[in-house]
Amino acid sequence: MPLKLSLKPGEKFVLNGAVVQNGDRRGVLILQNKASVLREKDIMQAENAITPARRIYFPVMMMYLDEAGASKFYDEFVRRLNEFMNAIRNPEMQADCVAISKHAMAREYYKALMLCRKLMDYEDERLGNVTAGLPKGGGAG
Repeated sequence: MPLKLSLKPGEKFVLNGAVVQNGDRRGVLILQNKASVLREKDIMQAENAITPARRIYFPVMMMYLDEAGASKFYDEFVRRLNEFMNAIRNPEMQADCVAISKHAMAREYYKALMLCRKLMDYEDERLGNVTAGLPKGGGAG
């Protein structure tokens, strides 16, 4: 099934590891086959992985963007997910963590990323985090 991306003028995204930027007009990109795509708003820099949930999101994002090199990030992902699961008691979030792990093991990294967003939202609610400029909500994939 094709993926249709509607792009704002100047919007950047990563496509199979390459950073691509839309021109000065709105545009539409249709991907006919499987590809790793993340919009600029969904990309997290390493220095922004500063909370427990974001420390899970970051290695999952890296596995998604570099599937061939995913093993380099897997141990970090497992360690951070275990830390998070040991610190929370919310059954829904625990179930989401299990689902994230299952998706990661099945190499369904985009699905895992979307569930990581739920962890980040939960964390932000509970801790009152101010996360301006960090990936939050929405996304393409």
